[in-house]
Amino acid sequence: MYTILQMEPWFDEKEARAVFDYMDSGGWVTEFSRTREFEESVKRYVGSRYSAAVPNGALGLTLALAISGVGYGDEVLVPDFTMVATANAAKMLGARVTFIDIDPKTLCMDFELMKKAVSSKTKAVILVTINGRYPEEIESFVLFCRERNILLLEDAAQSLGSFKDGKHLGTFGDIGLFSFSAPKIITTGQGGILVTDNEEIYEKIKKYRDFGKEKPGEDHYITMGSNFKFTDIQAVIGLEQMKKLPWRVERKKQIFSLYEGNLKNVQEISFLPTNLKNTSPWFIDVMISGGMKEPLRKHLKERGIETRLFFPALHSEPAYARVNETYPVAEKVAVDGLWLPSSSKLTDKEIKYICKEITDFFVR
Repeated sequence: MYTILQMEPWFDEKEARAVFDYMDSGGWVTEFSRTREFEESVKRYVGSRYSAAVPNGALGLTLALAISGVGYGDEVLVPDFTMVATANAAKMLGARVTFIDIDPKTLCMDFELMKKAVSSKTKAVILVTINGRYPEEIESFVLFCRERNILLLEDAAQSLGSFKDGKHLGTFGDIGLFSFSAPKIITTGQGGILVTDNEEIYEKIKKYRDFGKEKPGEDHYITMGSNFKFTDIQAVIGLEQMKKLPWRVERKKQIFSLYEGNLKNVQEISFLPTNLKNTSPWFIDVMISGGMKEPLRKHLKERGIETRLFFPALHSEPAYARVNETYPVAEKVAVDGLWLPSSSKLTDKEIKYICKEITDFFVR
């Protein structure tokens, strides 16, 4: 049976040819000039002054916190609804993770709850612009953290191609992070990139990701660090993927509109408010009422349509096990939320088929 995947990477002969040509030219594969080209390409697209490629998004967040002095005994505020890498980045450094509930309209960290949670130990706030959406008060997050000398780390792993009033998400905080893992709008298999407008931060990132060396290739260590480097072979793929990004950004918007239009009469399905002028949704996210999520998933799977559950409310996961804490919005969206097939490769015909099967399920 033909299967429509929930998500898949998209490569073609352009990436294959670029990798062959690079290997045929005698490229050493490790990080070198192609990585610098890829960093420049991303930097130009998002409009930041500096960019630094990293092995993956999770390690990028850890690196950003580490170079900012976050460590044992410090507190980092994290939304309760996010991929676990956001919280683990702080926990791996020995910091205390304090979860914050989310705004039901955007699924981003609730600004007022964040303000109330800040303590004398708060060293950083990680703002996740989930699925290309941003909190209405994003500028207030910036001002609030700046006034209190709190690092604002913007986890924009899902937000490449999304803007707020012409400014790219990921460039509002002190440091921003983008991910290029396999499900993202463009991918290098694994990989990520940190962006900043602060030269001092950028210099710290460069040293830390290369063992703390004063200069690349010279064994003189002026600070702590480790191997957080990228590879040129990933960069070669990334450069080809970046050429395709503008089209994919617009296609993601079209896909969201098609789903929304075809499912508008299904009362059990609701979409989050999405300004497609600014937001290019990474995944097609819907809320399903009446406890019908699992029966719908089963129905779709039987017809060759794959879906994916939302992230769980992190406080409830065994790794954190905050059984005495409650975050009502994050808990509810974890129960009701479902990601529908979201690949840029989806055809209009496939989307209409998916929507017909969803509609048929609810009207039968």
